[in-house]
Amino acid sequence: MSRKNHKREATRGQAHASVFAALGDQTRLSLVSKLSRGKPHLISQLAEGSNLTRQAITKHLHVLQNAGIVHCVRAGRKSLFQLDPEPIGRIKKHLDLVSEQWDQALSRLKAFVED
Repeated sequence: MSRKNHKREATRGQAHASVFAALGDQTRLSLVSKLSRGKPHLISQLAEGSNLTRQAITKHLHVLQNAGIVHCVRAGRKSLFQLDPEPIGRIKKHLDLVSEQWDQALSRLKAFVED
């Protein structure tokens, strides 16, 4: 692997890791679920039905924002948060590739064992 390709793979791996880490929390998964409905939400809307404070919700949103999963849109004094599905789509493609590689490896193993 060339140095350039190795560097690109390392960067991609770091991006994947930050998305996995951000999604590795139940509260953040819940926020992503609420935001996946398509429309931007205020922090107060995201806090509804939760026992968390708006400050706690804000901290979780910043983790998601740093991973590129959500972004903030300012509307006057209001901060609206919106889902960016692209990082999750990249993770899905990565997991599909890994799954395909495992399926191929297991098929080869099965063929080897059965011969």
